[in-house]
Amino acid sequence: MAARARKSKPFNIVIVGHAGRLQYEAVLFAASLRHFDSGFSGRLFVAEPKPGELWSHDPRMDAPSVRRLLEGELGAEILPFESRHFGEAYPYGNKIEALRELPEGEPFIFFDTDTLVTGALSALPFDFNRPAASMKREDTWPEVPLYGPGYAGIWKSLYDKFGLEFESSLDTSHPDEYWQRYLYFNAGWFFGACGPSFGARFEEYALAIRDDAPDELACQALDPWLDQVALPLVIHSFGGGRPGPELDGLDGDVTCHWRVLSLLYARESDHAVAALAEVAAPNRIKKVLKEYEPFKRLIFQNKGEKARALFDRENLPQKEQTIRNRLKRENLWMR
Repeated sequence: MAARARKSKPFNIVIVGHAGRLQYEAVLFAASLRHFDSGFSGRLFVAEPKPGELWSHDPRMDAPSVRRLLEGELGAEILPFESRHFGEAYPYGNKIEALRELPEGEPFIFFDTDTLVTGALSALPFDFNRPAASMKREDTWPEVPLYGPGYAGIWKSLYDKFGLEFESSLDTSHPDEYWQRYLYFNAGWFFGACGPSFGARFEEYALAIRDDAPDELACQALDPWLDQVALPLVIHSFGGGRPGPELDGLDGDVTCHWRVLSLLYARESDHAVAALAEVAAPNRIKKVLKEYEPFKRLIFQNKGEKARALFDRENLPQKEQTIRNRLKRENLWMR
């Protein structure tokens, strides 16, 4: 608890807003930030891709009620950005391309929009000169081929490609060829000292991996993993690494990366579920969230509580797919 007393300097937050589901997730994120972190003194940006040749439709948030609420009471700033490299073919690239529009030289935290703030985020002691990212991840990448190369060969080829030192990125408390030995993050949140600088390098690395990957990646899928392959390299290049225990509140009691709302009810903490209900209760918030059918059914028509009753949080299935399948059988899988 003493570590949390060392409050970090003011920072900006950026999430991505988009037509459809993400715009309503943006409302939920912004409302939870304002509700649970009155001390947040930075700027909240909702980055929004502009229409262009990389989109077959207009990707901008299309609900006037959402825009009014975000820019009005919730104090968010809509941040348009151009999709130059990714767009509809790889929407995860939005988080990369949006960073170039952030204020130069100001510290930032990116969050996936499907995140709920449940505590005083601004009270955490971020060291923006040592970037880090979410450790709430599984061994999704790489998939090691039967005849090699192994984890070390695959990851080292990437560090070599960008002239980065490899050995100091390793967590030597884990054995060789165990996936957690190698620097790997969930890209659901990450932070750094300067959005445009971080974004430029993120873009450079991601494009180089996509367009000219080392031979060691010949058998590896990069969709949808490209952002999570490039991210540890970017963080390491800026002198960062795994977050320390002082940031355990992220993916803990300060934020919840819920990903799919049905999964929030199925497996997240009582604290997160109670926080969601509290944030969504005011009529001005409820009115907008109910425009999105899954939110309407799960939050306001008690389908979420029915989903929660299906599982014991102390004894959850080991595989997420098992949870998904049961929710689908009960017609409670909504996103």
